[in-house]
Amino acid sequence: MPPKENKSTGSQEGQISQTTKISTDALDDSGGQISETTKISTDALDDSGGQISETTKISTDSGGQISKTTKISKTTKISKTTKISTDPLDDLEAQISKTCCIYPLIPSEDRSCCIYAVPETLIEINGKKAYQPRVVSIGPYHRSQPQVMAMEKHKVEVLSLLLHRKKFGLDKLLSITRPLVAEARKCYSKEMNLESITDHNDRFLKMIVVDGCFLIELFRKADKQKLFEFNDPLATMAWAVPYIYGDLLLLQNQIPFFVLERLFETSKMPGESNAPLSLLALRFFNKVMQRPNQVIESFTFSRNQTVPFHLLDLVRSSLLSPHLEPSKKNEGNTQTCRLIHCISKLRRAGIKLELREADSFLDVKFRKGKLGNRVIQMPNITMDYHMKSFLVNCLAFEQLHNSRSKQFTVYANFLDCLVNTAKDVDYLCDQNIIENYFGKDGDVVLFINKMGKDLAFDDDQFYLSQLFKDVDECYRNKCYVQVASFMRRYFNTPWSFLSALAALFLLVLTFLQTFYTINP
Repeated sequence: MPPKENKSTGSQEGQISQTTKISTDALDDSGGQISETTKISTDALDDSGGQISETTKISTDSGGQISKTTKISKTTKISKTTKISTDPLDDLEAQISKTCCIYPLIPSEDRSCCIYAVPETLIEINGKKAYQPRVVSIGPYHRSQPQVMAMEKHKVEVLSLLLHRKKFGLDKLLSITRPLVAEARKCYSKEMNLESITDHNDRFLKMIVVDGCFLIELFRKADKQKLFEFNDPLATMAWAVPYIYGDLLLLQNQIPFFVLERLFETSKMPGESNAPLSLLALRFFNKVMQRPNQVIESFTFSRNQTVPFHLLDLVRSSLLSPHLEPSKKNEGNTQTCRLIHCISKLRRAGIKLELREADSFLDVKFRKGKLGNRVIQMPNITMDYHMKSFLVNCLAFEQLHNSRSKQFTVYANFLDCLVNTAKDVDYLCDQNIIENYFGKDGDVVLFINKMGKDLAFDDDQFYLSQLFKDVDECYRNKCYVQVASFMRRYFNTPWSFLSALAALFLLVLTFLQTFYTINP
């Protein structure tokens, strides 16, 4: 009996195919086995967009028994693709209109944004760890990271104790701070993070209140002789204090300073010290920066000075000085020297470096001595984890915020010029200009060269322009370089001086002997 095939197709919201195959597997006279298989597959989509397939198998054996097996399978596959363009050119008119609404001819120094998300270009140079907190998150950028979650509970406990001491509820504190929310949100450059924590329950408001009260209470505790009492909620986190110093000076880990001031004034107790918040904060950070107390105590913000944007800007501003502003001697001079040679080459040219006392390590001077000495005078700077984090984040802030001076940027460029090898760092350490807590001199070289990479600043922000010009002129003065080379070779050490003196003495004796031999 020949095989028989029957194929039919139809459609109902799709395509249905049916195949029937009958085969004879034995001889007719022996009552052979007959099997029939019917397979129905439905490619139609149901209401949910699923795919349904049905398979029916009918078997008939030689005894006339018929068995039928039906298998129905359903596969649901939902595919939805939405393409959102991020290219500003696709809707250029709307982008221009939006920008004009955000910045309606407002001078750059009046714009509120001051807490920036560090761009990837800077992260690639210095690494993520330079900009991420280790134990405590302040503000919205890092609050969901696992390493800071342990401190969140302690921040709430600190707030609870403050409210208990002040004897008013959380609602009152929130209502006092609420008018600042709109301005505070403008301070952040990365709005997508803020939207994820801002909802109808005022979570952003609660965040700045919790974080701000934590900072204020921390500064108050640090102003006492004993940092934590026995029952203090932060007593169990005393091990984290060294890391907190660094975390609170990260650019991405800030809240606006005007929020801190409002919370500070609101939470003051009768009889509390009249010291301003800025002074309490500087005293706190001075425990690791180790500056003279009189420098900290004398620091105040006069009417001519700008109010800090946040804690990083506060500490940074305390190291600036009006006399460090760019010199006006070379105004109109189109050529500005931005590069000088490394320490090894400067020393061969007779230019030395020495330690000088100053309130800020930014206060670098160049001195020309009466005897032809040329000396770069530099204040001491400590190279450790805290200073590394502070410098890197100050540079990021200056690069992103144009209304602030670029003194840290210029200083980083200056260090990058001076230091090329471990010998340069070793010389600075010998002169007590650098205190190296990194370990190896090579680590300091690597950090300084990374820190000084791809920095941008204008000529009118170059406060060391005169120093660079004077150093470069001395280096290019061939007469001075020859004299310096001679002095370095023969008078650099007492032994070389004695050797030169002995040679001169023998030369004089030889001359006298020859003279009296000719003229007895």
